[in-house]
Amino acid sequence: MQIVKVKICGITCLDDARQAMELGADLLGFNFYQKSPRYLSITQAAEIADQLPAYVQLAGIFVNAEQDYIRQAVRACHLEWVQLHGDEDPAFCESLRSDSVKVIKALRVKDREDINRAQLYTTDAILLDAYHPESYGGTGLAFDWELIDHSPSRIFLAGGINPDNAAQAAELGVYGIDICSGVEASPGKKDHEKLKTLFENIRHLRG
Repeated sequence: MQIVKVKICGITCLDDARQAMELGADLLGFNFYQKSPRYLSITQAAEIADQLPAYVQLAGIFVNAEQDYIRQAVRACHLEWVQLHGDEDPAFCESLRSDSVKVIKALRVKDREDINRAQLYTTDAILLDAYHPESYGGTGLAFDWELIDHSPSRIFLAGGINPDNAAQAAELGVYGIDICSGVEASPGKKDHEKLKTLFENIRHLRG
């Protein structure tokens, strides 16, 4: 059984980034969607990224962004992953894979048909999040995890994951779990005690 990756998303300050990294996060996520309460400009994210060790994998979250903007963020913030959380089609996702970054396509799940859409994408990973009619993520809602079956794609599971259910999420056999609001004190600000509890509760699954 592979060791599940942990992605802490919605990082907005260096202190939270360092805390998540020191506790064992594999990926840290910056949100470049301007309508998000966790939004960072490229300049703000770059200031944090420049102060982190080179081994920390960084992801950028984008919603229907222009390719030039995505590439600018990749260069300035040393991103290794690009997460496309909007209505991007398979061709758009494919066009970024040649840019020496890994691409995650986020799919908002209502039913199994939404999960089956993963087959349309040739991205490096798929992120499954809860569907919300007015939001592209970060709602703290979960979908029915029993809908997940064994997929050939690397799956990140998101939506409603918190310290209490993180172990259950990790035990589903997914590639990674993505946590944002479940370890926050307020939107964009992490609760360090919740972060500690999260990693303590999944320690037995991480070797």
